[in-house]
Amino acid sequence: MSDIQIVWLRRDLRMADNPALYHAAKAGPVIAVFVQDDDRASTHAYGGASRWWLHHSLESLGASFAKRHAKIVLRRGDSVEELLKIAKETGASTIHANRHYEPWWRNEEKALGEKIDLKRYDDANFLTVMGSIQTGTGGQYKIYTPFSRAVRAQFPPRDELPEPETLSSPDSFPAGDALEDWNLLPTRPDWAGGMRDFWKVGEAAAHERLDWWETHVDDYDDKRNLPSVDKTSRLSPHLHFGEISPVQIWHRFKHKRSDGWRTFESELIWRDYAQNTVAQFPLYARNNYREDFDQIEWRDPETDERAARDLKAWQQGRTGYPIVDAGMRQLWQTGWMHNRVRMITASFLIKHLLIDWRVGEQWFWDTLVDADYASNATNWQWTAGTGVDSNMFVRIMAPLSQSEKFDAARYIREYVPELRGLDEPYIHDPEEFGRLPKAYPPKIIGHKQARERALAAYKAIKSD
Repeated sequence: MSDIQIVWLRRDLRMADNPALYHAAKAGPVIAVFVQDDDRASTHAYGGASRWWLHHSLESLGASFAKRHAKIVLRRGDSVEELLKIAKETGASTIHANRHYEPWWRNEEKALGEKIDLKRYDDANFLTVMGSIQTGTGGQYKIYTPFSRAVRAQFPPRDELPEPETLSSPDSFPAGDALEDWNLLPTRPDWAGGMRDFWKVGEAAAHERLDWWETHVDDYDDKRNLPSVDKTSRLSPHLHFGEISPVQIWHRFKHKRSDGWRTFESELIWRDYAQNTVAQFPLYARNNYREDFDQIEWRDPETDERAARDLKAWQQGRTGYPIVDAGMRQLWQTGWMHNRVRMITASFLIKHLLIDWRVGEQWFWDTLVDADYASNATNWQWTAGTGVDSNMFVRIMAPLSQSEKFDAARYIREYVPELRGLDEPYIHDPEEFGRLPKAYPPKIIGHKQARERALAAYKAIKSD
């Protein structure tokens, strides 16, 4: 009888194209383990929306294992300690894991590898092996455009791996928790009704969405910025939790030559770029890359009552800017937001309300089902102008003109019911046109006033 092989699952909740599972299954009987370890992640333990998704994803993958007469052992606590306990209980001497790059998981992998044979697989959740895309001098890229060119120069990515041909199990499994006992689902109150209506979760659902996307990806370049049109893949949470891999997506579409596919391919490469960024700067979600922004005088909701009211209005979608409010309500209702609107709402918090981007990063972390440490931090620092590769702070989005430019009327009507009776162009700025319904708030700050305040704050740090 071969030795038992432990597979440490994290953001790789799938059977197919799972290197750790594939190679473990070839080596012997498999015990798959998922450890709920909030303490090591600290401020970036799973947020509320992610916990909802995690419950259903583990439930779905558990059913797939059960069909193979296997199971996922669930434990709570310190990942290193729990994995070593299971190894001792079962006599296993090897743990297989797909490499992860979030700082807490890098620390865990290092600590675990010092105590047991840990076989790590580098390219499970990305198109490239992290660190392999190097500049001509052997360094790491910091700017996206040359990084993306270098990635394309190395294509194709590795081949897909099939599901394990056989998945043998030990005679008995170690004890584990019941998924229901983790209380990942909201109950008092149950705020997840909109997410249940909006999403299907799990590996099969990811491939169902991929099938749909294959017939629509060619339109992506033309229509991806139109929130009223359903021309985005919505694969992001499936990718985040590893229910599907970017390698699987790339190979599905590699025959395509459309602008839509090439633009979407760029989005997949952006995921690698973001991960490459946090691999270089592990605290990217907490620290400005551009240190001069440490001196900016943000309005602090912890100490400024007006700033606290403004933050709450932004969170609840009550700012008086219809495109911003539609996005924030979509986020609360579905756990997701259209990408163009993510940029608009993030810019509004940072530059219209002059509130630190990290406050927004934490709100998105808690409310997005696709909350990803690398992508979330990289996108917020890009918008704030504080990042290694970022938009200039002085480029301030005008949400009202963005709304009209990208034809957001139907999107606004869907998520801001107070405005459903308004035609265009009034719906984009009802206050300006004298069409403000009684149930809808006026703007919490005017665009010109907000712009001048933001530029003054920026000028102050540049003049010091």
